[in-house]
Amino acid sequence: MYIPAHFAETRPDALHRILRAHPLGMLVTHGSEGLDADHIPFELDETEGPHGTLRAHVARANSLWQRCPTGTPVMVVFRGAEAYISPNWYPSKHETHRQVPTWNYEVVHAHGVLTVQDDERFTRRLLAQLTRRHEAAEPKPWKMGDSAPDYIDSMLRNIVGIEIAITSLTGKVKLSQNREPRDRLGAADTLDARGSADLAQAMRNAG
Repeated sequence: MYIPAHFAETRPDALHRILRAHPLGMLVTHGSEGLDADHIPFELDETEGPHGTLRAHVARANSLWQRCPTGTPVMVVFRGAEAYISPNWYPSKHETHRQVPTWNYEVVHAHGVLTVQDDERFTRRLLAQLTRRHEAAEPKPWKMGDSAPDYIDSMLRNIVGIEIAITSLTGKVKLSQNREPRDRLGAADTLDARGSADLAQAMRNAG
């Protein structure tokens, strides 16, 4: 990934924030049939390993866990907030007419080593963690105990757990840091007014 110095993000807490806020990762693998990608929601454990550990599950029918056995090197791409940026949102454009459109975004590449966890205890614990996290904002959060035990047991038999020990995290946050502060903040204000509050706040914090 091409990363100009002013767009590089190396702070572990900032990288973990993007992973937590945007947990649907693109798991990139390379096997005998070439490159492949699976889109999977991950749970991040920041306390395990030097860079953290990612956990997820896939359908048993998905060949990923068979063609990528334990020890396979992988990469997971997490895309954070992103949006098109019009040059009309820069105050300086109306003075110099020397600005062009661009796209601002946050992205993290997590490299690591995959471990297959074909273990019901692992998947049951993982599903409990995932549902607690993603149901937390619901008025009455759903939990596995709301379903019949035999139904949950059958669902668990049809999934396989995976774990990725992160060996490195590479982050890029393109937030108009290379523009004048008034242009960066002007674009952020327009994004905010158009409903892209997350990216707007990230751009304001980039100053």
